[in-house]
Amino acid sequence: MAIRRYLPVILLLALIIAALVFRLDHYLSLDTLRTNRAALQAFVAANGALGGLGFLALYAVVVALSLPGGAVMTLSGGFLFGTWLGGGLSMIGATIGATLLFITARSAVGDGLRRRGGPFLDRMAAGFQRNAFNYLLFLRLVPAFPFWAVNLVPGLLNVGLVPFVVATAIGIIPGSLAYAALGAGLGQVFDSGAAVSLAGVFSPTLLAALIGLGVLALVPVVIRK
Repeated sequence: MAIRRYLPVILLLALIIAALVFRLDHYLSLDTLRTNRAALQAFVAANGALGGLGFLALYAVVVALSLPGGAVMTLSGGFLFGTWLGGGLSMIGATIGATLLFITARSAVGDGLRRRGGPFLDRMAAGFQRNAFNYLLFLRLVPAFPFWAVNLVPGLLNVGLVPFVVATAIGIIPGSLAYAALGAGLGQVFDSGAAVSLAGVFSPTLLAALIGLGVLALVPVVIRK
C-alpha cells in the first residue's frame, strides 16, 4: 500500500531524470525556435486546433517535470499563435502542469513531511493556509521565485487544491500575456538576424510591473493584520 502511494513520485522522478539524461531542456531555447521556425509555423498552420492542443500538452509536461523552459515556451506560444491565443494556451498549460506537480507532492510527500516537521511546520502550514490565496498570488506574480518551488511548497503545507489552482491561473496571466506579446514580435527580430536572449526580453520595466502587482496581492493580508 505504501509503495502504491509513492508511485506517482517515483514515476515523476524517473521522467525528470530521463529528460535530463537526454538533455531535453537543451531544445527549450530561442535558438531552437529560430532554427525550426518554418517547420513549426507550417505544422501549426496545417493542423489548426491540434497544433494548439499539442503546444498546451507540451507546456504542461515541461512544467510538471520542472524543466527550465517555461519562459521560452511562453515566447514560443506568442510567436506561433499570437499574443492572446498564445498567452491563453501558455496559461492553461502552465496551470495544468503546476497542478499535477502540486497534487503529486501533496498526496505522496506532504503528510509524511508534516508528521516529521513537528510544531514549527504545523504553525507555518497554518499561517500559510489562512492567507493561501494571497500568498500564492504574490508568489506567482513576482518572477523572483522559481516556478517549480511554488508548485511544490504549497503541496507540502497542505494548501487546498482550489486556492492553488485559482491563484496560479490568475497570477500567471500578466506574465503570460506580456511574454506572449514579446514572442509575437520575435519574427521581426529573427528576420533582422539580430541576437536575442532571455536577458534582453525581461526588461526592468516589465519586472517592476510584475513586482508591483505582487505587492498589491499582499495588501489584504496586511489590512487583516
